[in-house]
Amino acid sequence: MLASVLAMLLVAGCTEGYAQPQAAGEKPAIAGGKTAAPPRPVNLKLPSGDPRQSGGVIAAGGADAVYDYGPSVMLDRGQTRMWWCSQYGGAGPAGDDILYAQAQSIDGPFAGPGGGIPAAVFSGAPGNFDGMHTCDPSVLRVGSTYYLYYTGAAGDHALGNAVGLATSTDGVHWTRAAGGKPILGPSHDVHRDNVYGAGQPSVVYLDGWFYLMFTDTTGRAAAWNGAGQFVLRSPDPTFGSGVQALDVGGFVPVASTAAPRTRSVVEGFSADLMWVGALDAFVIAHETDTGTTLTFWTADFTENPYQPVVVPGPWKEGPGLVRRADGHAPLSSADPCDRVPFDVVRATVTGGAGAPTGLRHFGLDLLGSQACADPARVAGTFDGVTMPSPERTMDLVRSGQRVRIDRRAVAAALAGELLEKAPPAVSALPVTARLRSGAEAVQAPGRGLAMVLDDHRLWRIPDPLVAAGNGSAPHALTDAQWDGGRAGPSLAG
Repeated sequence: MLASVLAMLLVAGCTEGYAQPQAAGEKPAIAGGKTAAPPRPVNLKLPSGDPRQSGGVIAAGGADAVYDYGPSVMLDRGQTRMWWCSQYGGAGPAGDDILYAQAQSIDGPFAGPGGGIPAAVFSGAPGNFDGMHTCDPSVLRVGSTYYLYYTGAAGDHALGNAVGLATSTDGVHWTRAAGGKPILGPSHDVHRDNVYGAGQPSVVYLDGWFYLMFTDTTGRAAAWNGAGQFVLRSPDPTFGSGVQALDVGGFVPVASTAAPRTRSVVEGFSADLMWVGALDAFVIAHETDTGTTLTFWTADFTENPYQPVVVPGPWKEGPGLVRRADGHAPLSSADPCDRVPFDVVRATVTGGAGAPTGLRHFGLDLLGSQACADPARVAGTFDGVTMPSPERTMDLVRSGQRVRIDRRAVAAALAGELLEKAPPAVSALPVTARLRSGAEAVQAPGRGLAMVLDDHRLWRIPDPLVAAGNGSAPHALTDAQWDGGRAGPSLAG
């Protein structure tokens, strides 16, 4: 079991066609072409309200599953979807499996994709780095593609834990990426008694970057017991190129994911990462004495804009934040301009063989976000959100603008969150372009894919399935032809 080494040492307190990434913290353009940069708060205390928790366990494996922990929770097109670590005797090779279940709400009941008990959807591949164990899922959807980042191991007792990647079009049937090889392994900066290695990934997609936070007990900046969370980012979901590592002074280019781990953002294991547009900040959820502590960082990880907040209650193993498909915080259904919901799922008891189990839901709201105080704040709060337009089409907020999209399914594929009614605050953002059904799609071998909207700009899309869903067959351009066109923002963030 992959978590066994960490559980013993855990101490409290402690593809193609992606958008060209923006610099961390870069503000979207708003009406008039100007960029707003209001002063950022530092260590601000926000009040909390609406504490909540499930009445009991919300999801569990079948009768032969001995534990349930390490959840990744996604709000995706009207469903709550969850992947987590367990072990089924007949699922594949002996070892950890990743289970999947879905529900209409976070409090369940969760069932497998066809009903019944949760299904084992990803297991070990004998002979590979993840031959025995696959665990600690972190799942994103960018466009029409789901990305599963996970911990893999060839055997028990810390035989080379590393991070792998698989892709899917439905979140259930997975294909290993990067040739089935790990995308990240231990750096071996320092020898420690905790030989767990690298794993427990958490990934967010923001401004064209995949942000990957992970444990590495061999990292230079980890604590004496190996506790620490490190961050890499890349425009490539496989982290095979364009990798930057978070250093003391910010993100710096590195040759590969094996670069020394020089800075940790949280002293802990099994943490989860989320971008909160309403607060213009990252949040890291990690376990401490009294529950799950939420630690906030600015987009460049240089300052703590808000004081830590605790989601109280029992726990035995790390939290999974309830996130949008892109790893961003969902909007409050009660008041998206003032409230920000934070919900987590965590293992709360010890089960067979001393392993954590009992997945339950806990949460609260932070109040006073002032998320609609000006157009720039509105743009950040609703970025990646799609909603009905007055014209019986859909509006998608991207880069401080509204894009009108004819086909609802296309808007849903491009969005991180789908609303059934447009909030009044969004009317402050201009409608600048329209994606019509059957619009021209183009691709260039060195540039990726784009739709040509009615503003005659090239708006990037993440995969061919989005174009197909719009009834648009891409035609080829040279890199020079692409570069000679007018570039728009990315439709996928």
